Amino acid sequence: MARIAVLQMTSGIDPAANAAALVRAVEEAASGGATMLFAPEMSGMLDRDRTRAADKIVAEAESPVLAAVRKAAAQAGLWVALGSLAIRRDDDRYANRSFVIDGAGEIRARYDKMHMFDVTLASGEAWRESAAYVPGEEVVTVATPIGTVGLTVCYDLRFPALFEELGRQNCDLIAIPAAFTVPTGKAHWHVLQRARAIEASAYVVAAAQVGEHEDGRRTYGHSLVVDPWGEVLLDMGGDAPGLAFAEIDPARIAEVRAQLPSLANKRAIPRS
Repeated sequence: MARIAVLQMTSGIDPAANAAALVRAVEEAASGGATMLFAPEMSGMLDRDRTRAADKIVAEAESPVLAAVRKAAAQAGLWVALGSLAIRRDDDRYANRSFVIDGAGEIRARYDKMHMFDVTLASGEAWRESAAYVPGEEVVTVATPIGTVGLTVCYDLRFPALFEELGRQNCDLIAIPAAFTVPTGKAHWHVLQRARAIEASAYVVAAAQVGEHEDGRRTYGHSLVVDPWGEVLLDMGGDAPGLAFAEIDPARIAEVRAQLPSLANKRAIPRS
């Protein structure tokens, strides 16, 4: 068994304040006996005003949030799945980038969100992530003390081909950090998270943003841990930020894959 910690945040527009919250979470997770901490999407800053945010989005090597979390992870000896940060690329565009940091503070994996959230909802909310962010092009997995972890971010949840590939690579756990809107969360969050766990016969850990944010948006929360059978082991609700713990059992993965070997039975679908 491995103990993990899940951080639900209400990130604001000040990276320093968000970094401090992340560092506290690392310390609390380590004190609580966790091997690994999972944080939400855009945990370093959540600001839909791109003009205001522009000077705070910096290159990876210059990110004060990333540096603070790496230092805290090394001091605590804790692995961290840092859900994602807005990172400035060499071409001056942005990446929505997830990191896995080991217990020595070293970056073990990076994943740039593949699918851009370009939608107009019936509520009137409109989002055009591709106007500033460049989508990633690589499926990323990483070996950790809790098993092989596959990396995704938020809107990726809606694209089964990515999760099919993560299942093919026999991930033990898939991280789905998110900042889900309330309307789409109410409609689809739980059912999609459970479906992805079932399809991959793997644990899903979805650390989420929650509540009213400084930039005016509202996020759904309900950070989840789902087991390979689709059972919800942890639901942190939609009211407040916080830290919670769950147990990851490798034997449960093996049991589900033996009982229902859908990964082994999968066949290529012929194209017409």
